[in-house]
Amino acid sequence: MQTSVTPDAISAVLSNPSFDSSSSDRSEIVVQVVDLKPIGNRYTFSANDGKTRVKAMFTASLTPEIISGNIQNLGLIRLLDFTVNDISSNSTKYFLVTKCESVASVLDSEVNLEGGEAKRQKLDHSPKQEFVAKSASQIITEQRGNAAPAARMSMTRRVHPLVSLNPYQGSWTIKVRVTNKGVMRNYKNARGEGCVFNVELTDEEGTQIQAAMFNDAARKFYDRFQLGKVYYISRGSLKLANKQFKTVQNDYEMTLNENSEVEEASDEEMFVPETKFNFVPIEELGMYVNQKELIDLIGVVQSVSPTMSIRRRTDNEMIPKRDITLADESKKTVVVSLWNNLATGIGQELLDMADKSPVIAIKSLKVGDFQGVSLSTISRSNVVINPESPEAKKLKSWYDSEGKETSMSSIGSGMSPSAKNGSWSMYADRVPLSQITSNLSLGEDKPVFFSTRGYISFIKPDQTMWYQACKTCSKKVTEAMDSGYWCESCQKKDEECSLRYIMVVKVSDSTGEAWFSSFNDEAEKIIGCSADELNKLRSEAGEVNEFQTKLKEATWSSHVFRISVTQNEYNGEKRQRITVKAVAPVDFAAESRLLLQDISKKNTSAASH
Repeated sequence: MQTSVTPDAISAVLSNPSFDSSSSDRSEIVVQVVDLKPIGNRYTFSANDGKTRVKAMFTASLTPEIISGNIQNLGLIRLLDFTVNDISSNSTKYFLVTKCESVASVLDSEVNLEGGEAKRQKLDHSPKQEFVAKSASQIITEQRGNAAPAARMSMTRRVHPLVSLNPYQGSWTIKVRVTNKGVMRNYKNARGEGCVFNVELTDEEGTQIQAAMFNDAARKFYDRFQLGKVYYISRGSLKLANKQFKTVQNDYEMTLNENSEVEEASDEEMFVPETKFNFVPIEELGMYVNQKELIDLIGVVQSVSPTMSIRRRTDNEMIPKRDITLADESKKTVVVSLWNNLATGIGQELLDMADKSPVIAIKSLKVGDFQGVSLSTISRSNVVINPESPEAKKLKSWYDSEGKETSMSSIGSGMSPSAKNGSWSMYADRVPLSQITSNLSLGEDKPVFFSTRGYISFIKPDQTMWYQACKTCSKKVTEAMDSGYWCESCQKKDEECSLRYIMVVKVSDSTGEAWFSSFNDEAEKIIGCSADELNKLRSEAGEVNEFQTKLKEATWSSHVFRISVTQNEYNGEKRQRITVKAVAPVDFAAESRLLLQDISKKNTSAASH
């Protein structure tokens, strides 16, 4: 068994851009694993050849080898297959290891061959199992000699950080705080009826995971789990998280059954989880409009509105809302709506200190398309005022030095008028028409959203293009018995009504064609006039038919569409229905940027293979 590294192997790889890791030279590349750390379901480390170090990462397929102890910190491995990639921020190289083998167990120290002889730097390290099982803060706690008896007893319990858990692990114990607790829900499916509830758990390092309990386990633990309390949990199982129902940033989700152990850590030192953020700049929010993914945002408070009450459609309950405007170094602003307790609590606190321009960080925001781009808090959103973080300090320094004197613009401004109904979302999920029309099952369970670019190729002139609408609420009206129009929604009669579009247009691109349903605002942008104006043109007499001319002018014009795809039943047959949610003329600069991004992604993908 080889017990030494391959000197200068890393330098040779880095200096040879055409290096092929699958060649016969790969058997000569033996490195030492240094600073092995878990990141999500993968592990990072530094590859050391005794003279040079380089950052490296094992792919997820090698995680079981690390968990089992075959690959250990300070051990030697032979690199069998790997790629050399750039860290985009500073062009630093790193190795992505896809295949390797262990050639030596853990050494006593880090190998250092500088100066032509084997120098050893003695390190204080733990075996691999201890490395995975304990966080830095827990090791510090265990070193406190004056701990209380109860705390010393807890030190014998091996607590795993959430980031180290995976489905291949055996027994484990975690120490977590309940940061969100769902309600007990009843369900009914093909296997029968049952109940379920979920909790969101956060450990001392800020890592989160969602845990679900069904039937007997749900009834057993529902009252035991209390929001804000800390628990030791063991004997649970993990599986890959279902992206459709995922509420936290974790590749796995946990299931607890009636045999799982849940013990409140009531007599021991508590902890407040560190909130981890993954901030998105305001100018990049458009890519998340109407997507399922929640985002984190940091910004300087520009203004805070008074509290207002909004009637909820589902139950007519009045709920408090407060809007705040945030800005960042992109010189863009965005409106964030705080709801319920956040509006009345932290919202009032922000109103009182708005003149001081505080920095706030918000976790878990939903991105909508009101006025271009808008943000809303949800039940599990977390707002931190003036956080102690490098991002907050940098933002505050920028604002104090130049930001307060800089002219800011809303993320929705600077866009064409037709773009203010969400065109920023038109550059996400871009697909050709054939991808929609060839998949007839799209939208069976719930609407799915796409963006596409195409031409209006045909508008049927004899279709029902509009309906008679109430001038107050835009709902459909009926002609009254005597005169005027009756609105059932407003419960009143009006002498006049307005016309609102409900029309279908055929859209074509290089891959195919499809019929799109468009309503008033979107149809106005396609036709170029209101339904009332088009109706007047149709009723006018003359040699030149202005109505037909208007439809021809709208034909073969190019647009970018944001669409929803659903399934409707007609005469007992399911049919695909494509509805226009937003439409905008083609922005060729934005289209060029989109093409360049696609080219860059394909080049990166090709290079990694």
